[in-house]
Amino acid sequence: MIVVALLAIAVVLLGVKIFFVKGGRFPNTHIHDNAEMRRRGITCARDKEFYDN
Repeated sequence: MIVVALLAIAVVLLGVKIFFVKGGRFPNTHIHDNAEMRRRGITCARDKEFYDN
């Protein structure tokens, strides 16, 4: 029971912005959406597999 309560608290704390802020959403962390990664020429390995063949 204690574990379930701790997990529930962790989920709520991790999602405070998503749950309680209007228009809140999880940040997009994919490499192709990051301008600094694109500037440095860093790409996703999965994209290379699909587009370099």
